[in-house]
Amino acid sequence: MCYYTHWGVCVATNLAIDDKLIDEARRIGKHRTKKDAVTAALKEYVDRRKQLEILKLSGTIDYDPAYDYRKMRRLERIEVEP
Repeated sequence: MCYYTHWGVCVATNLAIDDKLIDEARRIGKHRTKKDAVTAALKEYVDRRKQLEILKLSGTIDYDPAYDYRKMRRLERIEVEP
């Protein structure tokens, strides 16, 4: 049974999810339980939303055209090697 905290009190959560949908999610995802399927689905949902937020930043960062990453890698190796 899933729980969430409401003002410091654990309360059982019951969700009415379409049985056909949850069974298909379990089958496709090869999840052992309904809870595993729902947890995986929610994790994927959250991860996807985070990715969409990151994509909004595309094109908003200005890069230094004079930056030479190869030179910086050589300098890092020189400092690390004894």
